[in-house]
Amino acid sequence: MANVYAVTLQALAYLGLMAVIAYLSASPAYNYASSDVAAIKLSLSHPADRVKPCVRLTPEQIAELAPNMRLAEQCERERLPLTVRLEIDGKLLAQIEALPSGLWNDGPASVYERFEVEPGRHAITAKLRQSARPDGWDFTHAEDVTLEAGRYLTITFRAEAGGFRFR
Repeated sequence: MANVYAVTLQALAYLGLMAVIAYLSASPAYNYASSDVAAIKLSLSHPADRVKPCVRLTPEQIAELAPNMRLAEQCERERLPLTVRLEIDGKLLAQIEALPSGLWNDGPASVYERFEVEPGRHAITAKLRQSARPDGWDFTHAEDVTLEAGRYLTITFRAEAGGFRFR
């Protein structure tokens, strides 16, 4: 008889746990974006130029190296920080300086930011500096876009594909 009570209590405990899990799977409702504003997501990962330029080795210098180390160029590992600027309707929305990743600062710099803006038609300009130049930009892209309330505009960057892409 005690076994029946134990099984019944265990079944009730499982049913209660299942009810709590079922409730939490649907409630409270989570909104990914506010329904009255539009959002711009800036998402990129890109390696900037090296701090020091690569040095071309002479045939004699290459011959002095171990066979597994023979390369035509010798490069320092460290990279420069990446500077990204985002403007909307001619006004600065963000200017971000991203440091390179990696133990020796030799990896790509990554940027992931989200901005809420008013819906409607906007002129958006994205700029990126990957070199040591003091001013100016290595990549620039400007586009007129219509932002809808509750929707996202994603800005990505791929140098091999020509630069910025708005979608």
